[in-house]
Amino acid sequence: MSHSSAPAVFLDKDGTLIDDVPYNVDPGRVVLTKGAIEGLRLLHAAGFRLVIVTNQSGVARGLFPESALVAVEERLRELLASAGVPLVGFYYCPHHPDGVVRAYARACGCRKPEPGLILRAADELRLDLARSWTIGDISSDVEAGRRAGVRSILLEARPQRVVLRPQAEEVVPAGSGAFAEFTFARTKRLRMNAEHPSSPLSALPLDARGEVGYRVAPRSWPDFVAVDLAEAAEQITGSGR
Repeated sequence: MSHSSAPAVFLDKDGTLIDDVPYNVDPGRVVLTKGAIEGLRLLHAAGFRLVIVTNQSGVARGLFPESALVAVEERLRELLASAGVPLVGFYYCPHHPDGVVRAYARACGCRKPEPGLILRAADELRLDLARSWTIGDISSDVEAGRRAGVRSILLEARPQRVVLRPQAEEVVPAGSGAFAEFTFARTKRLRMNAEHPSSPLSALPLDARGEVGYRVAPRSWPDFVAVDLAEAAEQITGSGR
């Protein structure tokens, strides 16, 4: 990236920027999440370009045509513009390996957690990944950001959707000092423990005695956790980027 490149925030769409209505392409049902306007205004004022990066497997699944996403993008641009916040890019992945529409039924490099959407946006829009962030509500959003080289924030609105990626995990024994001191997302307010429902953990027996540890996916660890976009924006703009 050149020195003239701008920092960006790559936003997941469903469940992050707008309320999650599965496979929705009706612009009339597009509603911004709580805290979205406040957060986006803060990020824009701080000089961040705002870019949407979203998986849209409904195309591959035959639930709606790719052209239907045009109206969704237009509605999002309208909502943000009315709040004085420009959207500089809208990038989506229409693929899925198990799709029923042949043209889209394949593995690809753009479906998150692959970093393709972020990398493409950075190239086309001249964005500085080293100063950029991604915000999403599931672990694949975080992992896509990590693979692209940007920092990340996980929204914990729906912690049950945080999924382990078992091909990249480490075991932290439950009774160890490392476990006691380890903090999720490097924030003291969310100490990782068995009782906290939003920690991306799964319990597993470590040996025949039934001792329990927790396996975690390092690529899915965000830099911060926030309850909504407003809090996420506060963390980003106050982080000394």
